[in-house]
Amino acid sequence: MRNDPLANPDQLIRRVYAYVAYRVRDRAEVEDIVGDVFERALRYRASFDRSRGEPIQWILGIARRCVDDARAAQATAFPIGEHEIEPPSAEDLHGEVVRRLTLAAAIEELDERDRDLISLRYGADLTARQIGELLNLRTNAVEVALHRALSRLRGAIGESDGETRVRAVDPAPGISGSS
Repeated sequence: MRNDPLANPDQLIRRVYAYVAYRVRDRAEVEDIVGDVFERALRYRASFDRSRGEPIQWILGIARRCVDDARAAQATAFPIGEHEIEPPSAEDLHGEVVRRLTLAAAIEELDERDRDLISLRYGADLTARQIGELLNLRTNAVEVALHRALSRLRGAIGESDGETRVRAVDPAPGISGSS
């Protein structure tokens, strides 16, 4: 099928997994959501229209809805505030583990839009243009929103040197996000 959006599943799986891993902390939940994404993609693959974008954008749209559905279900099952996790102290952990946990906690402090933008950019490795097409925004609006989201992330992490290490921290070790 020439118009098959799932013709290159390996690349799609890696990018969807990385995107979901940026949005969801629990590895088992990530795997469940990724499974749901591809189940929906298989079910609705005939609705894919190449004139509206690339397969990665189409499937990330599905992934965004699956993450939102999972969060909504979780919010009903576990009301906010009842199961908060305290971040470990720097004395307990060293190096990379501390950076990963700090970044994950800082990302959780961001609002949903900022988390989504950062997940699409660094988790799914989309360009600002691709994110704009997916979210129906202009490229420059995405770039400005990403810049502001990263500034808020830097503030949450406590960085002031203007360089956020988002790309250096892989929330899903063992999964290559490179295309």
